[in-house]
Amino acid sequence: MIIGIPKEIKNNESRVALTPGGAKELIKEGHTVYVQQAAGINSGFPDDAYIAAGAHMLSTIEEIYAIA
Repeated sequence: MIIGIPKEIKNNESRVALTPGGAKELIKEGHTVYVQQAAGINSGFPDDAYIAAGAHMLSTIEEIYAIA
């Protein structure tokens, strides 16, 4: 399965749909995970944490929607 995680677009919203740990588990099970850059920043999860988990980073929400 291809999973895409976009950055939250609502004002003052800090949540992210998937943590780096969750991404790592999904990837371990054979799924592909794409995360929009800075999606987890306001929740305390830097892009580097997603990359370390094996996720692919994309720049825009349009890229996330196109691939996932």
